Amino acid sequence: MHAIEIFTEGDLSLPYSEITKDYVLNISGKILELTGTDNVSISIILTDNETIHEINREFRGKDKPTDVISFAYRDEPFPLPGDMTEELGDIYISLPKAAEQAAEYDVTLQAEVKRLLVHGILHLLGYDHEKSSEDEKRMQKFEEKIMSDI
Repeated sequence: MHAIEIFTEGDLSLPYSEITKDYVLNISGKILELTGTDNVSISIILTDNETIHEINREFRGKDKPTDVISFAYRDEPFPLPGDMTEELGDIYISLPKAAEQAAEYDVTLQAEVKRLLVHGILHLLGYDHEKSSEDEKRMQKFEEKIMSDI
């Protein structure tokens, strides 16, 4: 079992184009199932470019908007005993940035949001493409497998 909460922040509301709360819940649930992740809670915050720009500047030292930022509550997630739920963390996604990228990559907004959800959830599970090129390849391969399995 998993708990997924969806919030909006900034000047944004749902539905946003073809992105609905149900779509985000459905895709996120499938990603957690495909990664074998159970008894977890995550929060997904859908936001605008201005809000994610502030977060990116404050927490990552990068003075620009980005597509997705994950805040894992621990460095190495581990299984908890019994039916306890582990809070994995928060994922912020800028829907306007996702829409820009969808146009750039010639994919639908839903496909781009799905890719960002996979990427964000893998970060919460301890994957980090910025550690080394090996880690980047491992994460990218798993992302591609999940994307094709959904």
